Amino acid sequence: MKVALDVMGGDRAPAVNLAGAKDALACYPSIEKLFLVGDQGAIEAEAPTHGLDLKDPRLEIIHAAEVISMCEPGATTIRRKKQSSISLALDLVKAGRADAFVSAGNTGACVAGAQIKLRLIPGIERPGIASALPNEFGACHLLDAGANPEAKPSHLLGYAIMGSAFATGVMGVKRPKVGIMSNGEEDEKGTAFTKDTFKLIKEFTETSKAPFEFLGNVEGHDLFESELDVCLCDGFTGNVVLKSCEATAKAMSKWLKASLTASPVRKMGALIAKGAFAELKERASAESYGGSPLLGVNGVVIIAHGGSSALAIRNAIRVGVESVNHQVNLHISETLERLKG
Repeated sequence: MKVALDVMGGDRAPAVNLAGAKDALACYPSIEKLFLVGDQGAIEAEAPTHGLDLKDPRLEIIHAAEVISMCEPGATTIRRKKQSSISLALDLVKAGRADAFVSAGNTGACVAGAQIKLRLIPGIERPGIASALPNEFGACHLLDAGANPEAKPSHLLGYAIMGSAFATGVMGVKRPKVGIMSNGEEDEKGTAFTKDTFKLIKEFTETSKAPFEFLGNVEGHDLFESELDVCLCDGFTGNVVLKSCEATAKAMSKWLKASLTASPVRKMGALIAKGAFAELKERASAESYGGSPLLGVNGVVIIAHGGSSALAIRNAIRVGVESVNHQVNLHISETLERLKG
């Protein structure tokens, strides 16, 4: 297993990426090579701070003279900065030297670069980021969570197919349940875009052997309360929903901590329930999931949050390893081939 890590990506690069890389090497022995793609001088200066031994034979530095900042336009910059850490890391995947690419950097640049260098899986119009949200039944994957802000109904149909293939092949769900994010569950609710998407997917399920059960429109509460495996939306909506959910989880954790430490009696009760609170925090934390796969491109691409911690980077690398092992793209391609027949 070989992974290319964009060391310069993210708000706290390269520090958190190098710390995450160290932990990943310790936790995942299946990684035979971890490419550290970024400014060599910065990597060599920062690595000792995090106890990362650059003489480790499992590590290899790929010098990148350029960095794509978080505020630069993705598609334009990826073409202009050919020596950026994102570009060179994706080149490793394209050349077959790396099995997966992981970055907490500019999402637009990662998505554009993946499309340009790796190309799309035949039959897919647009890639989408599948972000997991924990619910009562396991996890619901929000698709798209930020790759394609201005989507078309046909793109969401592609997301439904890819998301169901992911749920079946990776999550082990026999008959994935798919819904469209809307402002009400009634068929007539939603914008012109969601109504057109509803009509297209309903027609698809009625005229073909769809690899999923279409639930129609779903609402925000269904993400956590309903047996829903894939929630479809455009990238703008998905990104807003994802970040709002994550911010709510963080705020609730902070408020709960303040309440539980407000008095000696509460502190005692909190100590007794410490294990339960720790379990809840891990389940709700975005750091536990680490990164989200970009579905639809010919290669494994994992997108992590710009504000990722070292733990999140470690887990993003884990998601990359798991995606390769589960052959995510093969499941998507096979699903598309069956639909052709």
